[in-house]
Amino acid sequence: MQRESTLRDEAIYALRQGLDLIERIGDDLYCSPLPPFYHFGVGSHFRHVLDFYNCFLTGFGSGKIDYDSRERDERIEKDRLAAMARIGATIGFLQRLSPFDHHEPVLVRAEDADEGLDPTRWGRSSIRREIQFLLSHTVHHYALIALMLRLRGFEPGEEFGVAPSTLARWRAEPQCAK
Repeated sequence: MQRESTLRDEAIYALRQGLDLIERIGDDLYCSPLPPFYHFGVGSHFRHVLDFYNCFLTGFGSGKIDYDSRERDERIEKDRLAAMARIGATIGFLQRLSPFDHHEPVLVRAEDADEGLDPTRWGRSSIRREIQFLLSHTVHHYALIALMLRLRGFEPGEEFGVAPSTLARWRAEPQCAK
């Protein structure tokens, strides 16, 4: 069973990976689209990930997290410094979370294909479950970012966009003889 503090730490680690990557790439790689594969830059993925974290942070205090009311701040997808500042603030918030917070119940609203955008559709969850979701969502988008960058000849790093459980497995498996 995964300890809650480890889960929070994994989310923070993932955000720090993003911060490190944004520092290493230039504005061109951050903002420029990659037609015909992608019609937007990697900044759009970072913005999207941070929108979800922002919804979490905004709803944390009230116990109602509404992922449908994303800010979609274009500065985050076009300005590396704005993205880095937002990541830093998000890390700071997560660092202040107590392991006791993880068990707090919350109501969550997100797009539901069966229900459309019915504003009355709220599901029950917990802070821990939402951190799990955010981490998984981050890794998913980081994998897309890694692909976009590799297609442009930039290596983001072997661990970027790889789930923590996969990284643990890689570390536990004996390496093949060369």
